Amino acid sequence: MTPEQGNAPAAGEHEFKVGGLGLALLNAIGEGVALVTRGGSIVWANEPVKRLGGAMQERISGACRQFDRDHPAIPPGVKPAGGALPPHDDISMTDGERWYELGLSLPPDVGVAQGIKGEWLLVVVRDVTAARRLQQRINTIDQAGSELVRFDAELVRKHNAHERLKLLETKIVGFARNLLHFDHFAIRLLDDRTGKLELVIGCNLPPEFDSFVIKPGLEGYGISGYVAASGRSYVAGDTTTDPLYLPGVKDARSSLTVPLRLQDKVIGIMNVESLTTDAFGDEERQLAEIFARYIAVAIHMLDLLVVERSTTNQTITGRVASEIKEPLEDIAHEVELLRTQIPSTDPGTAAHLERINTDLASIRQRILECAAGPSSLLGVEKALAEKTIDPIIAGRRILVADDEPRIRKTIGDVLSLRGAKVTVCEDGGVAIRTLEESGPGAFDLVISDIRMPDHNGYEIFAAAKKNSASIPVILMTGFGYDPHHSIVRASQEGLQTVLFKPFQVERLLEDVRKAISGKV
Repeated sequence: MTPEQGNAPAAGEHEFKVGGLGLALLNAIGEGVALVTRGGSIVWANEPVKRLGGAMQERISGACRQFDRDHPAIPPGVKPAGGALPPHDDISMTDGERWYELGLSLPPDVGVAQGIKGEWLLVVVRDVTAARRLQQRINTIDQAGSELVRFDAELVRKHNAHERLKLLETKIVGFARNLLHFDHFAIRLLDDRTGKLELVIGCNLPPEFDSFVIKPGLEGYGISGYVAASGRSYVAGDTTTDPLYLPGVKDARSSLTVPLRLQDKVIGIMNVESLTTDAFGDEERQLAEIFARYIAVAIHMLDLLVVERSTTNQTITGRVASEIKEPLEDIAHEVELLRTQIPSTDPGTAAHLERINTDLASIRQRILECAAGPSSLLGVEKALAEKTIDPIIAGRRILVADDEPRIRKTIGDVLSLRGAKVTVCEDGGVAIRTLEESGPGAFDLVISDIRMPDHNGYEIFAAAKKNSASIPVILMTGFGYDPHHSIVRASQEGLQTVLFKPFQVERLLEDVRKAISGKV
């Protein structure tokens, strides 16, 4: 072998020749290949092995000596007992910040004519640094994802739906920043009612980011719409030349968008953007897809918790109503018997019996209200009986929107009794039109249900803020149910407070006073 062929033996090496084509192939495979004696002397090596540092080459030699101790050479002419396979060892080792995997085995028996001797070992060296780092990042994402979907009893007990959503939002943004190193971050969820991809979680986003109507679609709705429609991730290396990119954040130069999947259904998208071009590659795409699966599960679990709470509350209150029905009827029957037995000259006892009857009727009504769940309010009788003008509420113009007639009438009556000028709207569309037609500053407070047939709570909130940026808004929802994630979106933009039905009317009045006074 001539020096020009690149494999002339170094001092102390055995001579071994490889043809020019073979040498080119061995150097091109991207893995290190070497023949090493059992004593650790390198007989021949391709370029990837030669480029390794001295410390790494010494580790290879040490691995060969250990192989010799573990698998002694079989004398020439002796066959392995029982037809055993030739020995093979796989070893992992590091060199600074790089990881390598070594495969040690006996070379194929191609004969002495090829220059391969029986005391030599075949060593294959693979640089697995990139794979190791990717695996470490995947492990980190798995840990972060496990944290997202962990809802222990203490968390559920201590926090309401609003607080749990805010906690989830904080975790998602924090983990995503550490894992994907974004400049801008957004999650959009599909609203089944409107077909829109609604922005529910964002970080470092300007107000104009949500100025586009985004729906699932292969054309016309940008990258987010394309990803939601196709179910495939999309990397835009240079947003200035990408045909699908819709301008959203000033100076964003690259983006990564992945679908949020729940089983086979796309429920939304996650989008990250960077101020530098080509910030996201295939590795980031893979990591984002794993993280997105955890996000989808976590959001779904929160929805299930709220639905379960709503169903459980209604079931329990219904059972309570059934269980106490008979005792209440017995008490009412006894009252009627006593009425027939007391003399007409005993008005005091008659008054007491009437009070018992009144309390029985009140108990029945309150049980019915609790059993009605989110379609009811608590403490209504007392609130309506109180007709004192409230100095904070008096004269204030308040808009109330709820598609439940009893709810909106009760709230309207209670606020009117305290001196407010109340406008009651039977649905979201009427509320939005009223706000638009009334002009800026027409109302001092807006109170709206979150879940209505035509518009969700965030849309009412947005319309109120468009009417007057400083107007306080209170949203209401049944047991925390928020299918369009209005609470998270509105909270990011200054939502005053959230009331979870069934709530005490006095709690509503307290929050109204705080909102009007600017103390929330």
